[in-house]
Amino acid sequence: MSEFVFATLEYASGDWESAPALPENLIDTVAKHTSIDIAPVGVNVKLGFPEVFNYPFVWMTGHLPVRFTDAERRNLKRYVERGGFIMIDDHNHDITGEFHKTAHEEIERTFGRMTRLKNDHELYSCFFVFENGPPNTNHELNGWGDNLLHRYLDAVLVNGRIGLLYSSKDYSSEWNFHAETKRTMQDDPTKFGVNLIVYALTR
Repeated sequence: MSEFVFATLEYASGDWESAPALPENLIDTVAKHTSIDIAPVGVNVKLGFPEVFNYPFVWMTGHLPVRFTDAERRNLKRYVERGGFIMIDDHNHDITGEFHKTAHEEIERTFGRMTRLKNDHELYSCFFVFENGPPNTNHELNGWGDNLLHRYLDAVLVNGRIGLLYSSKDYSSEWNFHAETKRTMQDDPTKFGVNLIVYALTR
């Protein structure tokens, strides 16, 4: 198996680079808990260019409105249908916000309506076990953003496999901490990211 490289998705609109410390933290957690041969540094990859197909997993986030170009929309559809896994996380944690509304519009324009992922889906047990489905973030528990606990994630399924996963939980803020902070944490919140990557690479 070739070296896995964590890829952050660049798209023409919005602020795709809004969680710059997140890749380092997820890379550290994957290296610590798994035998996956993971590159020590992540990359940024443009959705509208063919290089995106070189990465089996890509992370997308932002605060601002999302408007894909025609090339980005074509590549997104091909990427998912060819077996890629894209995680889209709303950095606002706000279902009334512009990122959420416009990202949903783009997803539905490309794939149709998403499927609500059941909380006993294998994603939540393929490495670490999350008995209640997607773990909550401090932003949800503290009432930031839309003041809601989002108990489910939504997905685009291709032949039963998750190709696109959408989160309103704002993992981007939760996991975008200084690397030194992890030493003081009682429980590392980025463990769910390991499940995402393990699922993407093995299903």
